[in-house]
Amino acid sequence: MSNNIKTWKEIKNEVYGKKGTKRRDELERDFETFKIGMLLRNAREKKNLTQEQLGQIVNKKRTYISRVENYGSNITLKTLFDIVEKGLGGKVQISIEI
Repeated sequence: MSNNIKTWKEIKNEVYGKKGTKRRDELERDFETFKIGMLLRNAREKKNLTQEQLGQIVNKKRTYISRVENYGSNITLKTLFDIVEKGLGGKVQISIEI
């Protein structure tokens, strides 16, 4: 067995740079945006709502809901709260790391 096996963190450090570098920070931000989209999709599916139905509840088009779920489209905090609280009956929790 080879000792050249690398962890995901080591690969990210080599390919995107260490945390704090521009390219790595962009990767981390993009990943967090992607995660928000996936969390919203999973919550919507658990509620047995279509994108169209959720869009109607929060006064957004289906295509907008799709963009948020699939591409992490730029979403305002107000819209995030509307989708989660009004549309899905959930609660948003945000944390900040320094």
